[in-house]
Amino acid sequence: MRLRLPEERPTEPPTGYKIAHPVLSQDGTRAGFTGVSLGGALPYPVVADASCVYGLRHRAPHRRCDCGFHCVHDRTGAEALLCTAEHRTAVLLEVSVLGRYFRFERGYRYARQRVRTATVGPCLCGAVASALADAGWGRPGRSALAPSCVGCLRGRTSVSLAAFARLAGDGLRVVAGTGTPPSPSAGLGAAEGLGVPELAAEAALLQARLDWFQAQLARLGERGSGAGPQR
Repeated sequence: MRLRLPEERPTEPPTGYKIAHPVLSQDGTRAGFTGVSLGGALPYPVVADASCVYGLRHRAPHRRCDCGFHCVHDRTGAEALLCTAEHRTAVLLEVSVLGRYFRFERGYRYARQRVRTATVGPCLCGAVASALADAGWGRPGRSALAPSCVGCLRGRTSVSLAAFARLAGDGLRVVAGTGTPPSPSAGLGAAEGLGVPELAAEAALLQARLDWFQAQLARLGERGSGAGPQR
C-alpha cells in the first residue's frame, strides 16, 4: 500500500517569508526579484509560477525533486538569513503561498506565489534606506539593487522605493526597515509616484544629489586654487 499524506484545503492562502535580491531590467521599465540560493538564476516578478531549475518537464513542485518556490513559516526565521555576509543587501519578502504546496517543518515548497510586501533593510552605512541602487552585479538583462540612503547614492543608477513598487506592479508594497534616521542635510527621501507628496519627495532627492555634486566641485576648486603656481 502507498501511504498518502493528508491534503490541506485552507480557506485563505498561507503566508510565508523569504529573502531575495531586488532586480531592475536593463531598460529600467520592469522590477522583480531573484533568489539567494538554488533559483537565483531565474528572476521572477511579483506574481509568478515556479518551474524546475534543472530544466525537467515535470510540474513544480515535484515530490522527487527540490524544485519550486521556497519560504519559511515565520518572519524571524527569514530575518535570520539576512545576518550572513552574502545576504546583507537582500530584502525580506512576505508572500502568499498559492497553488500546490508541500508543508515542511520550517516552511513550504510551492508552485505559485504573490509577493505582498518587500521590507528593505538599512543602507550599508546604517542609515534608513530611501532608494534601491545598483549593487554592482546582476543577471543577464537585469541589474541587482541594494538598499541605499541619499548620501551613499553617489551617482549610481537608482530607483526610489515607491518607484520600484510601481515598476513591479500587482499591488506590491515596498517599505523601509529600521536604521539610523537621515540627517537634515540628506533631503526628505526618495519617493516617487503620481501624488504630490511623492513628487515633492523625489524633488528633494534630486536636490540632495545636486548639493552633493556641488560640494564635491567646490572642494576640487579649493584644492586647485590652493596648489600654487607650477614650477
